[in-house]
Amino acid sequence: MRTNRGFTDSRFRSMLVGMEHAFDDIAAALRGAQASVWPRFRAFALDLAEKLFLGVAIGIGFAIVHAFVG
Repeated sequence: MRTNRGFTDSRFRSMLVGMEHAFDDIAAALRGAQASVWPRFRAFALDLAEKLFLGVAIGIGFAIVHAFVG
């Protein structure tokens, strides 16, 4: 129930406090996750660059072999 001074039902008040704690936990988890985005991105970019250069090296190798053979 609501009065001029706020909510009087203790069950509803405890539910609101519980929700506030849950949202605080979610916000803290999201703030912590932002710090770990860059290392994951760097690892992905390094892996992509490694695969790209390996593919180029293999392609150059095939081109050299085909030049000698044919």
